[in-house]
Amino acid sequence: MSTATDESPASPLHDASRPPLESGLSLRGVTKRFGTLTANDHIDLDMVPGRIHCLLGENGAGKSTLMNILYGLLDSDEGQVFIDGTQQHFANPRQAMAAGIGMVHQHFMLVDVFTVAENIVLGREETTAGVLSMRRARRKVTELSDRYHLDVNPDSVVENLPVGIQQRVEILKALTNDAKYLIFDEPTAVLTPQEIDELMAVMRMLRDEGRAIVFITHKLREVREIADDITVIRRGRIVGQAYPDDTEGELAEMMVGRAVQLVVDKPKAHTTTPRLQVDGLTVADDTGAVVVDDVSFEVRGGEILCVAGVQGNGQTELASALLGTMLPTGGTIRIDGRPTTHADPARTIKAGLGFVPEDRQRDGFVGTFSVAENLVLNHVEQYTKGGSLQLGRIRENARERVAEFDIRTPSINLPVSSLSGGNQQKVVLARELSRPLSVLVASQPTRGVDVGAIEFLHKRIVTERDKGTAVLIVSTELDEIEALADRIAVMYRGRIVGIVPAGTPREVLGLMMAGFSHEEATESTGASIPDPATDRTVLESVAPQEPDTATSEEPNR
Repeated sequence: MSTATDESPASPLHDASRPPLESGLSLRGVTKRFGTLTANDHIDLDMVPGRIHCLLGENGAGKSTLMNILYGLLDSDEGQVFIDGTQQHFANPRQAMAAGIGMVHQHFMLVDVFTVAENIVLGREETTAGVLSMRRARRKVTELSDRYHLDVNPDSVVENLPVGIQQRVEILKALTNDAKYLIFDEPTAVLTPQEIDELMAVMRMLRDEGRAIVFITHKLREVREIADDITVIRRGRIVGQAYPDDTEGELAEMMVGRAVQLVVDKPKAHTTTPRLQVDGLTVADDTGAVVVDDVSFEVRGGEILCVAGVQGNGQTELASALLGTMLPTGGTIRIDGRPTTHADPARTIKAGLGFVPEDRQRDGFVGTFSVAENLVLNHVEQYTKGGSLQLGRIRENARERVAEFDIRTPSINLPVSSLSGGNQQKVVLARELSRPLSVLVASQPTRGVDVGAIEFLHKRIVTERDKGTAVLIVSTELDEIEALADRIAVMYRGRIVGIVPAGTPREVLGLMMAGFSHEEATESTGASIPDPATDRTVLESVAPQEPDTATSEEPNR
């Protein structure tokens, strides 16, 4: 595994004299700036027919920007694109597609109210006497679907399809154009483990046909499973080439620039009484559609309950209801036995709830406020006397939190928007953990955060659990769930299909994420069920309690 330093004025592996491939696609010296930010810095990259090239890097490293340039969505400031040694320039995606480039986007580029076939022909209509040749489009969808085992009905309306099938439609769009160079941009973010395996199988089939594939990801496990070649990008620069047999630790070190502990040291949980109790909770969105449907669970002090599921199955709305930003239409919420079902955020915070929101930039801080100000944002009354802010105490608190949470900022007076994503998230977590909590709810706590910051955040969450706080984590990352969970609740279409112990096999969790019950998933996979006696959670009541008949721990049916 080769590495390079960050001090060079251009990407360390950029070689201006390096010729493009005679057969294949080459990027040479590609540079893209957004104001003072250099998103891509003199990047060289090759796509070789018959190989899968993984572009590995943290969120914000510049991976998607580079591929958007290749696909004609962005113009580069410097550099060239070559196909078979001939220089190309793509002013738009249509020109890129005409050159044989296809892209499966992280955020799908589909029209929800159109059928699969209509989405396929959109933008490149084939006409017969002025009428769209939908018959030809349907036939092509069926042919490709059968060849690659995609199981897509050309007449299905996209909005009625699960996200995993919608992604297959994106793949079909690229294949109907006979793309020789395929870009997969973070394609596994919305998939269950079984759907990820199916996607990997499709990618291997495409590779074996001689297509060149770039697979953009930040997930180390997937890179080692699928890659033929690995290029690591950090802060817009190529820092080295890696190999599929490199360990996850070695890959993480290249991504971050230092050694990283990937698995948090997590002792057994010693639980107390239930501190968060949810019974029959139902929540509707602005249109009246039920998004959380009769959900019941409890979280004891000293344990972490992780809510797993594909994004969009009610997890976001569940967290919002617990905070008080969405009002339930039915059911109850209690913190330490006190009802908070219809409490606003100020009251739930006062009741002992700490909250790390899914979208930190929108809901977690005020970007123009300083680090010091954001660290007291939701309990500023504690730093007020006689109607005046105690600025000295606010600064003292900030210095303590910056040191304790390793928040890397030149000054506590800088706006929080100037910090990296990982340090912004540390500010949010530091603020929430700077007061005594009964319950901590953290939604996607490490989204958009570098591997090094994930290590720190996970340790702090486990430390909070060990203080006796009830911790509820909402995450779409199974690696994160496996690292943190004492128990796992799986949500599907707004309902909890089961609550299972830590150590439940991934294939079982994956089927549950697709709507199977725990029993059905276990029977289907033949997997063994973790023994509660050897589970990491030690269910011992530190304080005796009367049975609570109002809260059911049974999964929803």
